[in-house]
Amino acid sequence: MNIFRLMADLAHVLAIVILLHKIWKSRSCAGISGKSQILFALVYFMRYLDIMTSYVSFYNSTMKLLFLGTSGATLNLIYRKFKASYDHNHDSFRIAYLLVPCGLLSLILNHEFSVLEILWTFSIYLESVAILPQLFMVAKTGEAESITSHYLFALGSYRALYVCNWVYRYIAESHFDLIAIIAGLVQTILYCDFFYLYITKVLQNRKLQLPA
Repeated sequence: MNIFRLMADLAHVLAIVILLHKIWKSRSCAGISGKSQILFALVYFMRYLDIMTSYVSFYNSTMKLLFLGTSGATLNLIYRKFKASYDHNHDSFRIAYLLVPCGLLSLILNHEFSVLEILWTFSIYLESVAILPQLFMVAKTGEAESITSHYLFALGSYRALYVCNWVYRYIAESHFDLIAIIAGLVQTILYCDFFYLYITKVLQNRKLQLPA
């Protein structure tokens, strides 16, 4: 554990809190991509299957259960409780275009050819692109609510801070995980345009709009 990982985890939790609060308070999931949330739920499920077989620490187990539980709760709100407000028409990204390449890549490039390791690798690759349906939806509608923008910024900050965590671990511990680093960089790059718009528009109380 180091300060960068702790800050990254807190940013991740903040993103989830912002999302759930937005949906519950507005009684609507308008502007939220259910497909991105499905992908994130799949990421957590695949990555944390080891919760039944291995124990690292109380903190580690708590965070795993938190992410699994909140992802399930988010899907329940979008596809059941507030289903009427879900925008099917604009949430049209074909996630098969992400699932298939990530699945194939995890079979080819992994640390060990075992079930849990391949599923973990798949989750790493998938997480790097899981936000694409949400960004695609924002681009398609032409704008995003401020609260949705805050959620995306917190989520992007989480990945950027994890890149800092890996740099720190390489310097301090000589730890180097090429798969995680490349996937994290890809995900951070996907957020770069959004970060710029967030800083120049949302923080100045202007409406965020992505190019269609």
